[in-house]
Amino acid sequence: MTVVAAKHVRLARLLRAALLCTLGAVSLAHAQDAASLKAHYANLREQLTHNQFHRPLYLESKEASGDLSGDIYALLEQPYAEVGPALQGIDHWCDILILHLNVKSCSTSTAKGDDRLSLNIGRKSDQPLDEAYPVEFRYERVTASPDYLQLMLKAAEGPLGTNHYRIALEVVALDAQRSFLHLSYSYAYGMAANVAMQGYLATIGRNKVGFSVVDRADDGQPVYIAGMRGVVERNTMRYFLAIEAYLGALATAPQERLEKRLNDWFTGIERYPRQLHELERGEYLAMKHKEILRQRALESTEQPN
Repeated sequence: MTVVAAKHVRLARLLRAALLCTLGAVSLAHAQDAASLKAHYANLREQLTHNQFHRPLYLESKEASGDLSGDIYALLEQPYAEVGPALQGIDHWCDILILHLNVKSCSTSTAKGDDRLSLNIGRKSDQPLDEAYPVEFRYERVTASPDYLQLMLKAAEGPLGTNHYRIALEVVALDAQRSFLHLSYSYAYGMAANVAMQGYLATIGRNKVGFSVVDRADDGQPVYIAGMRGVVERNTMRYFLAIEAYLGALATAPQERLEKRLNDWFTGIERYPRQLHELERGEYLAMKHKEILRQRALESTEQPN
């Protein structure tokens, strides 16, 4: 590998780590109300019933004019009365985001009604915080009603010329026992980010794929989307699985929830090893326990006396 190529790969690794955890310009119009999101559910019945995930989940991605986006729609076998309140608090989002292997820390702050999430994004392995990339999101509860919730997280800038990061979440009550969720993830990228990511995709990321089936091989096996859309699809799924793991742990005792969230996230990832396998379970758990202890230690030192 040439020096120039190696530099591109290093830049792409940094970009990839940051993009794995920054959430980005929303490509699809959001429902804005309960009736519209329910209409999306009705329109997606076929895709939710028959798909490569073997569960009621639909994923799509888009790339156009420097914008990348991924969207997941999923049926949750949990009532909105549980899901809605659980996802509304800003502190809950650190519990969700820290599950991702590239999130090294997460903290919250509020000043004059402006809620912020401060993340440090880094490698998939153990890493000092001063080597991670800081990203700050503004948290906004757009709509919260007895049957519909819409949240938005926004970051204006990211590494290497990336910008307009967004994560947008909608949830609606379908009936007394089920909810329907839409997660939208996207970002915009400039020339430097594109060059760095192409270097990554041409080297260590060349065998990485997403979830969309674009063809069939001669033996009938699926051929999955690759490239930048593959990156977006993998990241979208990682964050959906983090939300799912967080919601799934709510029924357990408080002192057991963290361990359940971590294990359930890893189990969810391992359902799709072709796309998402990175670490063994023991490696992931050891790294996360260390990061969470470090985060708690930092929080305790920042508390006023």
